[in-house]
Amino acid sequence: MIDHVRGATDQAWAVLGGDPALTGAVTYGGPGGTLPSRLPVRALARATVAVASLAAAELAAARRGGGPLPAVRVDDGAVATAFVSERHLRLDGRAGATFAPLSRFWRTRDGWIRTHANYPHHRARLTEALGLPRTDDEAALVDRTAAELALRDADEIQETVNAAGGLAVAVRTPAEWAAHPQGEAVARRPLLTLERIADGPVRTLPADPGAPAEGLRVLDLTRVIAGPVATRTLGLLGADVLRLDPPGLPESQDAHNDTGFGKRSAVLDLARRADRAAFEDLLARADVVVTGYRPGALDRHGLAPEALAERRPGLVVGQLSAWGTDGPWGGRRGFDSLVQAACGIAVTEARPDGTPGALPAQALDHGTGYLLAAAVLRAVTEQRTTGGTRLARLSLARTAHWLTHDLPRDDSAPDGAYAPDPWLTEAAGPLGRVRYALPPVHVEGAPRDWARTPALWGSDAPEWR
Repeated sequence: MIDHVRGATDQAWAVLGGDPALTGAVTYGGPGGTLPSRLPVRALARATVAVASLAAAELAAARRGGGPLPAVRVDDGAVATAFVSERHLRLDGRAGATFAPLSRFWRTRDGWIRTHANYPHHRARLTEALGLPRTDDEAALVDRTAAELALRDADEIQETVNAAGGLAVAVRTPAEWAAHPQGEAVARRPLLTLERIADGPVRTLPADPGAPAEGLRVLDLTRVIAGPVATRTLGLLGADVLRLDPPGLPESQDAHNDTGFGKRSAVLDLARRADRAAFEDLLARADVVVTGYRPGALDRHGLAPEALAERRPGLVVGQLSAWGTDGPWGGRRGFDSLVQAACGIAVTEARPDGTPGALPAQALDHGTGYLLAAAVLRAVTEQRTTGGTRLARLSLARTAHWLTHDLPRDDSAPDGAYAPDPWLTEAAGPLGRVRYALPPVHVEGAPRDWARTPALWGSDAPEWR
């Protein structure tokens, strides 16, 4: 198992530009039977957590002035539990909401389509695009939607809904995705890019910190899972993470309860002069900005990487998207479930009756989140010697390509049953008593749990600690 696991870690670490000799410092263990799948999901999960942990250890050692890396341990139980953290979360015993009734696979005239309508605005755009009536009767709406979609072709539905700002993707086989212009564009790109895009000063941070990322200020402009997983990881490791959202695009409190650990959350309207001034004050002292909206969506606010680099030389910018910046879908919205449907994963994981399936976790989201955290930490380490403004770009579609094409397969049979209880804990917080999955990033000397449980979304002041 170890050679297989290290192969996946070596791949990710090499793309991050890390010293290949360092991956030997990672040890692996834990129970078998985790994240069962036809695809190497367990390898993806282990490797992404491993490189995030290794990047944290590398930065900690650099801040101490060199010497051996802190020990890094990756436990399959902790990883598997964290990759489905939203399923384990309980607030005063209550489970959070999962997929909405209109977020699912549907039969079409010529195949299948996957829709996403968890947010009210996405639900409204989907139903309006399909000409469906407004109603609060969800069961009746599901029946009407099924009947309407069964009369139409999947690609026609996809384009109609997309044109209306909604979310629907035709289910494709791996071969169909490989021949699709967006699939071809994704295949040409590396797993991620981490590059210097402008000059900037050499980064200085206090030596021998209490946590690897202590002293870093992170502006978190992300939503849903992948970006928030990255920033809650940076928060675990000591960064001051401030999530910012616009007031007109409210977040699901249940989603925030899962990914809001280790950070604060504020609301700013960048179209208002006072809020814009507050944002610029925050940016002037920020070390990292992470964005998770579709490419170009934030450019009108001066948040394109090049514009940020001009105003704040020496920044680390992390840019996350569903489909990447290249190809005909580069500017489209997307979520993990839609990427799985488009790129052939849903067909590969199909049920015995032929119904499209899914991975055992939203692994594209979680895995990309840990890769993004690793890229930010590696960029900070490199800035300590060479300075510069750095840009990391990642996409769920490229992580999916890594999973389906490049990761080494693990054909070994599960060696035991898996129960998540050892990797779950409880804490009292501002919203009540929270049961949650412990973080899987384990670096000797670094925090093992978040210092802060989630509060009400948007309830914090837009200021640094």
